[in-house]
Amino acid sequence: MSFDAHGLVPVVVQQEGSGEVLMVAWANREALDLTLKTRTSWFWSRSRKELWNKGATSGNMQQMRRVLVDCDADTLVYVVDSPGPACHTGHRSCFFREVPLA
Repeated sequence: MSFDAHGLVPVVVQQEGSGEVLMVAWANREALDLTLKTRTSWFWSRSRKELWNKGATSGNMQQMRRVLVDCDADTLVYVVDSPGPACHTGHRSCFFREVPLA
């Protein structure tokens, strides 16, 4: 796995079955290790500078199904079963707004 200069790697989170993109976040080595160990999604918050277990507060814990790595080993995809909203706004996905095409 290739982490950037800040020790981070981007993570795309996808719903198992539908392939819906739920969110994009960052992971450091410890977050990735915790994800693999606990089978729930862990990330590194760049703004708060701390680890966070997605859904630990809301109860919508993402259960890990697979972890995929891209061909350059610098981006991950977490394929999860997400029981509820993945977005802090309450939306199923963080990608609920559309930019109109010109």
